[in-house]
Amino acid sequence: MTMQHDMGGRAAKGWRMRLKYRYRLAMHEPTTLIGIVMALLFTYLIVVPILSILTDAGQIQFGDTRRIGGEVGGGTLYYLTRTFLSPISRDLFWQPLLNTLSVAFGAIVISFCIGTPLAWLLSRTDMFGRRWFATALIVPYMLPAWTFALAWTTLFRNRTIGGQQGWFEALGFTPPDWLSYGQVPITIILALHYTPFIILLFGNGLRRFDSQLEDSARILGASGWTIARQVVLPLMRPALLSAVVLIFAKCLGEFGVAYVLGLPVKFDVLATSLYRNIASRQTGVAGVLAGAIMLMGVLTLLIDTYLVREARRFVTVGSKGAMNKNVRLRRWRLPATGFAGMMFLFSVGLPVLTLALSTVMKVPARFNIDNFTLQYWIGTDLDTVALRTGVLLSPDLWNAAWNTLWIVGSASLCSGLLGLLVGYVVVRTPVPALSGYLRQITFLPYLVPGIAFAAAYLSLFAVQRGPIPALYGTVAILMLALMAEQMPYASRAGISAMMQLGKEPEEAAQISGAGWLRRMMRIVIPIQKGSLVTGVLLPFISGIKGLSLFVMLAVPSTDVLTTFSLRLVDYHYTQAANAVVLIIAAVAYFGTLATQKLTRTNLAEGLGG
Repeated sequence: MTMQHDMGGRAAKGWRMRLKYRYRLAMHEPTTLIGIVMALLFTYLIVVPILSILTDAGQIQFGDTRRIGGEVGGGTLYYLTRTFLSPISRDLFWQPLLNTLSVAFGAIVISFCIGTPLAWLLSRTDMFGRRWFATALIVPYMLPAWTFALAWTTLFRNRTIGGQQGWFEALGFTPPDWLSYGQVPITIILALHYTPFIILLFGNGLRRFDSQLEDSARILGASGWTIARQVVLPLMRPALLSAVVLIFAKCLGEFGVAYVLGLPVKFDVLATSLYRNIASRQTGVAGVLAGAIMLMGVLTLLIDTYLVREARRFVTVGSKGAMNKNVRLRRWRLPATGFAGMMFLFSVGLPVLTLALSTVMKVPARFNIDNFTLQYWIGTDLDTVALRTGVLLSPDLWNAAWNTLWIVGSASLCSGLLGLLVGYVVVRTPVPALSGYLRQITFLPYLVPGIAFAAAYLSLFAVQRGPIPALYGTVAILMLALMAEQMPYASRAGISAMMQLGKEPEEAAQISGAGWLRRMMRIVIPIQKGSLVTGVLLPFISGIKGLSLFVMLAVPSTDVLTTFSLRLVDYHYTQAANAVVLIIAAVAYFGTLATQKLTRTNLAEGLGG
């Protein structure tokens, strides 16, 4: 008995010693411990909000107890029935779904008709100015989509919703409602905004395509149409389908364009229907709509992942022996260049010029010298109620600008640092399950459209839950939502960077007695500062021009530039709203260029420009 007791004591003592050793090892090399903490953090910041909004769809919400006949928090199928099967389900879900699909498919068709020939011209011909156009034609995606929506309303607005006249109406032509608002302008604007996807993805595929395959088919007597249909397009199909899926996924969550051009004629898409239900406190229905948008977003991007994997089967097309000869356009060279120039004019030049001119004109479309003024920029006594000075002298603008810079900047800095830590843990941890979980969970926000992700945060943080107080109306909810939403970009930058950094520098410092924190500060971060800059700047630029999160989560005290401009749109202060949007577009554009300079990358590299 005594012997068994001694053996048990020795076993317990050995177990304690092993535990103590592992604890000391973890403290000296805390990669796995940090990974566990980060996994818990991202579970709370990403998974829990999504579960919260989905739970709202199946629980009785405050204010609906008498209508449903139950207690708050009780289970119910009422919101599912109301959204999908009730007499008003057409207005809540089915018509917005149909509108979303029609807009998305229309945008895909138009962007294909424009982007495919442009990608071919830039990648495989001797068109004039290829290098310049390779960057210039990507500019529409650098700018906020609703920049072009405001330019459209400036030109085509009619008296349906009041406010100032549009330019065409001021010139004597009143555009019909279908041209001024609704499906047609929304589709055209989204098509122009997402055409760069086609140019980049299809152009990148064409650049790697071996032109000897075309030459062989031509020697065998195949016509140009036959070569394109039976040789080029089958090999380009993965890139084209990937572009289709990405454009569709982006259109699912697009809010700003549909808000500006759809609401005046009650043309709802899923994003604006979700926004209206949140605004009217229909939380349960909003949960159902958010779940539907999330499901479609996840499915489309899973399809894209599959297509990307399929595309790898064709990598040998552009092997070392491949040739990529440019087609000589000869007499078509000038018309081709004109086509590219015209598309740049319509997608960038005309919208930006329209917005800029509108901010210095008292009366729309009157080009007399006495009609031009700077009062909407620097005026001190405007005759408007809510904006008495020009935008540059308005305290509201500078408050919004300050909020934008420090909220988005702080969230982006945190995202960049967390992304680098995620990359460190994913690459260095000896626990494969932890590495895989962190990799997947930080990518999850990319699968959820922004408007649905904002609704999820509103659902979780609108009320106090346990020790966490209600955060709605505070800066904290904006920063947390921005950090979580931008983690796909930050984490991928961190993982990519750490996969290129060997263990030898850290091991040498560890042998010299440097602890983990000192190794991070003296070795890892200095070496990976370029990737850290990428992980900070990309979320910053995206956050500067983002609208979906802020329009759901910001309040007047936390106004940012995007919500400030949208409020001016609601007041019909056209000149002031356009001025603020130009400021946002300038920051987004020059910020993107600065990011490319600092990181030595180029969006046009895929085109060979």
